[in-house]
Amino acid sequence: MSKNTVKTAVILAAFGGLFMLVGGLIGGTSGFTIGFIVAIAFVGGQYWFSDRIAIAAARAVPVTEEQMPEYYRIVRELTERVGMPMPRLYVTQDRQPNAFATGRNPRHAAVAVTQGILEICSWDELRGVLAHEISHVGNRDTLITSVAAGLALMITFASRFALFFGGGDREGSNIFEMLALFILAPLAAALLQMALSRSREYEADRSGARLIGDGEPLARALAKLDAASKQIPMNVRPEASSMYIVNPLTGKDVQFKNLFMTHPPTQDRISRLRAREWAR
Repeated sequence: MSKNTVKTAVILAAFGGLFMLVGGLIGGTSGFTIGFIVAIAFVGGQYWFSDRIAIAAARAVPVTEEQMPEYYRIVRELTERVGMPMPRLYVTQDRQPNAFATGRNPRHAAVAVTQGILEICSWDELRGVLAHEISHVGNRDTLITSVAAGLALMITFASRFALFFGGGDREGSNIFEMLALFILAPLAAALLQMALSRSREYEADRSGARLIGDGEPLARALAKLDAASKQIPMNVRPEASSMYIVNPLTGKDVQFKNLFMTHPPTQDRISRLRAREWAR
């Protein structure tokens, strides 16, 4: 069993426990039971349908080989090199240049690129980006990213539900308990995403550079994506930002931005690629 599989199991278990806890705080024994049922349904949905959820959230549309032959050629070449099944390929209409991969395992994987990245990156640079995303699939990062995004979203939702719907009216309720859920749960979710994302991006950069034998195409692409992300907004929920190759919310005014970064600094990633750390 891989390390990421164990992490995913722990996250799913924690997620289920959170729902039961919130249900119990709101509705006692009945709430605990409802929380358990909701947790089982959502945990199962996160596992089996994580790729479909991510693709739908990004409003991505499938593309055929006839429509984008070069896209297919590059991905097929990369997946054949590592002995991986061909993922489903998508494009989103977002103007910000970006990309992501999703799916619970290589047999159920999908890769998506934005219209923006197709416009500003050469196919050589896109090959570096796609090698990075294929590495995420091969490293089994895509499931844990999707689960973490779902967990963060639902922790935030549950904390606000607990505060506004029943916390203050139930006899014996503790307002400080409700405030802790409201304030600390989203903080915990954000820190969880941060911890999961940063090291995996470095590893996918290294694996992708090794896959094509060159870190420069990805370094050039990252420089373009980083600059564009500060100028071109993207309509992405903060909980889903960790899926993308660069943070799509870089240009937005977010309090404590450094604390809640889901990606390593892009310039650091570029420096590592150009220093050929991937070849060591």
